[in-house]
Amino acid sequence: WQTLQQEIHAEGCTDFEIIAVAIDENIEKLRELAEGITYPVVVDADHVVTELYAISNVPTVVLINEDDTIAMPNWSAYGSDLFSEFTGVESGKQHDRIRRWVREGDAGMSTAEAIGVVGDLSSEEEAARLPFRLALALRDRGDQAGCDRNFDRAAELAPEDWTIRRAMMPLRGQDPFGENFMALYADWKANGSPYHGVRGY
Repeated sequence: WQTLQQEIHAEGCTDFEIIAVAIDENIEKLRELAEGITYPVVVDADHVVTELYAISNVPTVVLINEDDTIAMPNWSAYGSDLFSEFTGVESGKQHDRIRRWVREGDAGMSTAEAIGVVGDLSSEEEAARLPFRLALALRDRGDQAGCDRNFDRAAELAPEDWTIRRAMMPLRGQDPFGENFMALYADWKANGSPYHGVRGY
């Protein structure tokens, strides 16, 4: 993403800005990952952005115009090809779409098409946010049993929601790229790889 932003800025399109939102709370790890990055990296430990934009999968990109209208909602795009063998998605095609949007104003769909193309979170996904937040609060108060119970409830309500299921892994001392993640990924694939957003881009 850094390279893409520098390229677009070098063309004179300095209004283009990437803003990364980490649904995480490990500030030190984020500082390490953000080293050398000049665009804003903000922390959303309470998952406010995922609720506002109905995001249940990561990574998700949202293209927003200068007038605060969404040009392309919830779209799974990658900054590099680091995981392309795993995901089957090439970042170059996605970056070309962003270049067209910046250079030509073509996001791949009209404003009318963008409205409503991504529905709201399901009632279960919305409900899962409460036990997730309760789990965090109980953990901070030292109630591990209450924390685990609420994490389990959140996962039960939203089993395909990566912003819940994967986000809780490091919070429970689990490797977000380890066995638990691979089990989540296998379940997700077996269930048809559900994605709460625009497909085919």
